[in-house]
Amino acid sequence: MAGKPRIAVVSPFLDKQHGTERCIAEQVERLAAEYEIHIYSMRVDDLDGGKFILHRIPRLPGPHLFHYLWWFAANQLWRWRDRRFRGMRFDLVYSPGINCFDADAIAVHIVFAAFRRQVEGELRLRRNPLRSWPHVIHRRLYYRLIEALEGRIYTRKDLPLAIVSRKVGGDLEKFYGRTDGLFLVYNGLDLDRFEPTRRARLREGARCELGLAGGDFAVLLIGNDWKKKGLPCLLEAAGQLRLPDLQILVVGRDTATPYESTIQRLGLGARVRFLPPRPDVEFYYAAADAYAGPSLEDAFALPPAEAMACGLPVIVSREAGVSEIVTHNVDGLILEDPSNASDLAKFLEQLRQDAHLRQRLGENAARAVLQYTWSRNAEETQRLLESARRSQERAAGAANRIANSGG
Repeated sequence: MAGKPRIAVVSPFLDKQHGTERCIAEQVERLAAEYEIHIYSMRVDDLDGGKFILHRIPRLPGPHLFHYLWWFAANQLWRWRDRRFRGMRFDLVYSPGINCFDADAIAVHIVFAAFRRQVEGELRLRRNPLRSWPHVIHRRLYYRLIEALEGRIYTRKDLPLAIVSRKVGGDLEKFYGRTDGLFLVYNGLDLDRFEPTRRARLREGARCELGLAGGDFAVLLIGNDWKKKGLPCLLEAAGQLRLPDLQILVVGRDTATPYESTIQRLGLGARVRFLPPRPDVEFYYAAADAYAGPSLEDAFALPPAEAMACGLPVIVSREAGVSEIVTHNVDGLILEDPSNASDLAKFLEQLRQDAHLRQRLGENAARAVLQYTWSRNAEETQRLLESARRSQERAAGAANRIANSGG
């Protein structure tokens, strides 16, 4: 590794099961040939350990706000210790989001100032039962803290930011006035894993394992925050259609309890299934006939893009960054208002009734996403990192000139 630029990647955890962390993990594996990569993290899974040096930071138990404050302070303390006592200096510090004050480049996957306003109604005490007030107050404090840190860090004009969609760029401009130093870096896809022929091979076995009948029309939604991903709208749309062959497959780590009364009210019963995540997520894409992602807000959203790569027809929300790579009625359908269950119901009925439409959208979708590889994502991230290095060199040069002139 000698001679390579040394980069510290600062992230509370990394794996290939979560969107942001998956993106950074894929970048680390591809950029290891160009950089000496040191990861400061509390947990790293699913990565090739030979491609980086791990500096593990202990995780302390406690509520999320405390956990975050500990992480924020500890990763800076660990790096200071390595610099002070081990002589370890980094050419760059790279962070996904707000993890430290001294990042030289940041990948922005969400702007909390925008997200907090999206969920503001949920955070009002009078809208929540008394027993949930401690949880609501905790969330409010956490979101306010992140927003305050964003206001301090994202407003640094010398700090280059990678944005995962133009939507994120718009949020940065709206809340923090950032228009310069933004690098658009869409998420990538594993196109060997997510592709139509593999989906076709898996389809019969996946549907059999899930107990789907030959005539069932299965609609898939994947995510860990089902309200944000638009599940209420999807349930309302399914309820309006009242189709006995319509099956809703909901995959993620959220809880189904808040949706049970809605499912009962709409008479959906056993036609809505809540399923656990699995490492071979392509199993679910193979079983489905369509993907519906009416997200209320999403910086990008990988599952709809993965579904497209598999050749599935997709419905995406205009409020999700992934809609920027979809052309309406060409390689997918775009729901302009993610709360409009009637429009979503119409899209679902069109896909259910028209096999030719499903085939055309699915085939076009698979072709449309061929350019969005993880290799491309890593190359664009490298341009971000090299821009940050040039900025540092210019700043160091200016400081030297001032010092040499006696000023």
